[in-house]
Amino acid sequence: MSWNRIVIALLLSTSFLTSVLHAKKVLSVTEDELIVRALLYEEYQSYENSYHVYKKLFDETEQKVYLFKEASASLMARKYINQSIGRLKVWNEKHPDEIEVKRLLIPLYLTKRDTKNAKIEAEFLLEQSQDPIDLDLASNSFLYAGEFDRALALLSKVYETVPRESVLLRMVEIMDEFTGERKKAIQLLETHRRMNIVSNDVYVRLLLLYQKEKDVDGILETYKVMYENTQSDEVLGKIIDAYVYKRDIDGAIGFLEKTNANKELLYQLYKSKKDFKKAISLVDTLYNEDKNAKWIAEKAVLIFENSNNKNDKKMIDDVISHFEKAIALGNDDSIYLNYYGYTLIDKEVNVKKGMQVIQDALAQQPDNTYYLDSLAWGYYKKGECTKAYKLMKRVVDEEGLEEQEIIDHWHAIKQCK
Repeated sequence: MSWNRIVIALLLSTSFLTSVLHAKKVLSVTEDELIVRALLYEEYQSYENSYHVYKKLFDETEQKVYLFKEASASLMARKYINQSIGRLKVWNEKHPDEIEVKRLLIPLYLTKRDTKNAKIEAEFLLEQSQDPIDLDLASNSFLYAGEFDRALALLSKVYETVPRESVLLRMVEIMDEFTGERKKAIQLLETHRRMNIVSNDVYVRLLLLYQKEKDVDGILETYKVMYENTQSDEVLGKIIDAYVYKRDIDGAIGFLEKTNANKELLYQLYKSKKDFKKAISLVDTLYNEDKNAKWIAEKAVLIFENSNNKNDKKMIDDVISHFEKAIALGNDDSIYLNYYGYTLIDKEVNVKKGMQVIQDALAQQPDNTYYLDSLAWGYYKKGECTKAYKLMKRVVDEEGLEEQEIIDHWHAIKQCK
């Protein structure tokens, strides 16, 4: 702010203005000075003070511009509503063709919830003007009065002439909440957003309407458009959630393949579909991008799961090689340690080493029943039946006999001698 404006602002303090207004014999204030004060009060949103200045200006000059500015300031301050209405009506009696009076009386009446008089002024306004701004203003009177069809008809005329988003959103709200035209509202929004650049408010409203209609496909397509515009991870998550809700994993995979939006998520979906060939191809890409050793361990898992012959020695050697490389590069995640250790034990490559690896996994998660199951299987392979039985009983007590692998291990260990 310039020094001149700082000085003016100080001069326009409430105490200073009050002293001037009530002591004209001491100091005479010019019209221009009062205008400057009123404008600055408006700039600083001090509408009650600007109201008093404009009121003084009108009383001294009787120029209508000051009366209208006085009424506008009253609206903004939400004070002196009755006084403004009274002064406007006096002016209207002398100048009945002043359309600006109607434009001010309508919101003033609505501010005091006087819908009856607001409607009367709206009817007068519509007789004088079919300008979109006046149709829009008049619609508020009928909306507040509960005449939703009349309000919607007026807004529709406005939208036909000036297809503004703000008008459309008001129409849509009326159609959704009051006139039972939700499907038509959706059509209007879809047409508008295809033909115009729109704000996020349009998409939010579409999502709300589709949700009320329980239209998952509509929700999904809306999120897709939003993601195309924003590349937002949050929106991407909503898209995948919608596909999962539809139980359409193939659709989610297709979307991620097409958009290349999230390779890691795509990888997880490949695994969930047991599409190990695509997963193996993608895991190499993921490793090349971030050099994270976990992808090498993931590849070990994929190689084993993708094999038709789970006892193929060459395949098992390849799996072990990948696990050892991942560990050498610093990956010690207990999930991979358990998988590696169990492979060494179950395939009898090196039972002792496998049990040591499982112990490392248990050091991270000592109560993990899957890891305890692997260790019990190691004791079984070594012929230490009592230790195997104690561990396996703990697993069965906690997990029950629902998973096939636990059932197989439990039956085998119970027969161990």
